[in-house]
Amino acid sequence: PLMQRVEPLHVIEIDRDLIARLKKLHSRERLTLHEGDALKFDFGSLGPRLRVAGNLPYNISTPLLFHLAAFAEQIRDMHFMLQKEVVERMVAEPGDSAYGRLSVMLQYRFYLEWLIDVPPESFDPPPKVQSAVVRLIPKPREELHARSQEHLAQVVAAAFSQRRKMLRNTLKGLFTEAELEALEIPLTCRAEELSLETFVRLANHLGSRTGQGQ
Repeated sequence: PLMQRVEPLHVIEIDRDLIARLKKLHSRERLTLHEGDALKFDFGSLGPRLRVAGNLPYNISTPLLFHLAAFAEQIRDMHFMLQKEVVERMVAEPGDSAYGRLSVMLQYRFYLEWLIDVPPESFDPPPKVQSAVVRLIPKPREELHARSQEHLAQVVAAAFSQRRKMLRNTLKGLFTEAELEALEIPLTCRAEELSLETFVRLANHLGSRTGQGQ
């Protein structure tokens, strides 16, 4: 169905048997095959306004989503089928037990929409997990308020490194208690209680203090 709508269709595939089969079935003019690991693939080499779609391998879905986020400015939209619990984490809101590093970093860079659920009986053989399809649309640059995405990633990773601990402990390597209080962040709260906007505020403060991320 994709080949009926797109010419040429670019495919990234690591399975040698499947690559050989696809080469026999389709001409190079209709299907452009990129042999290798999607986690290492330079999606920027395919040009602007990319539309990315796939039934992602569930064991690499999270690192692959982070890898694709690095090419967001060249992407029009992305549609993926994932394990349902991964989609739950992607769209989770503060206070939800599923809310974490994946939620914050993807919601910073994309608009996310949970489209449909896909039950096990849709597959043959049926897997033991539930699946879901999600849409990701990159946010415009003017909506990205973190001066440094590296600082944002650093703050978020530290905050969620030990979910049950208070921020006064998980962020003590980055901020003093006085700084957190000045930013109006309760010392006793945990990472899952902070909004995306608060994480951005922390990242920008870190950048201004170090003189970086301008």
